[in-house]
Amino acid sequence: MTFVAGSDPRKQPATLTSGICSVTLRSHSIDEVIAVAAGAGLSGIEWGADVHVVDAASADHARQACAAAGLKVLSLGSYYRAGDFGDFDDIVSLAVRVGAPRVRIWAGTVEPDQADQQLWEAVVADTQRIAASAAEHGMQLAFEYHGGTLTSTLQGTLELLDRVDRPNVGTYWQPAVGLSEQDALASLRQAIGRVAGVHCFSWWPGTERLPLEGRKHLWQAVADVVREHGRDMDLMLEFVEGDLPENVVRDAGFLHSIAANAG
Repeated sequence: MTFVAGSDPRKQPATLTSGICSVTLRSHSIDEVIAVAAGAGLSGIEWGADVHVVDAASADHARQACAAAGLKVLSLGSYYRAGDFGDFDDIVSLAVRVGAPRVRIWAGTVEPDQADQQLWEAVVADTQRIAASAAEHGMQLAFEYHGGTLTSTLQGTLELLDRVDRPNVGTYWQPAVGLSEQDALASLRQAIGRVAGVHCFSWWPGTERLPLEGRKHLWQAVADVVREHGRDMDLMLEFVEGDLPENVVRDAGFLHSIAANAG
């Protein structure tokens, strides 16, 4: 997929896929994550590369078990820090092996207003390097939209993507901690042409975890913005109260409703 700023020319509304990040259930096994996801009626999984898909054997296991359960592999959630110029080949190999069309990466280790020019240039150059590796396998890269990185803000994210300027590099989006509904939606509207997927959770007013429906109007509006843009999108549960499987099921119900435009 090529990420292009501005409106998508497609006339049909987007299809929104309800999924989950496996780190939501970090303490559970691959088989347990799949059982919960399938039982909740979710369509796919972003596999974390820290505790679940860590080597060839676990990648094979996750791919085969997902296929058997009728689940898609949405992404590989890596913890690669662009700017480190580390070995990315093993990550690409894992992504290929698990069947992921996209790899999550991180943009350095500091906020954009704290980064000097040398760090910006390192993150850009390294991202361009690994983007070429991913492109050889028809794979996307997506930055985690997260504090403590160059993509902690809308402005930092868009500047980095402009500097990287590669068609297979985009960003995830999530509501920044403490950001009002109005400001969060404004950031999504401005970034939507570069968004590869949405991580879904409701924290408010700080990092207090609520049911996803606890910020009902925000998430209904997020789904509307994505749908109106006209590009298919993965909406992935990332955090639930208490990291409990029963709360995955509860939040998945609300996620299904907004994905189907019935929330």
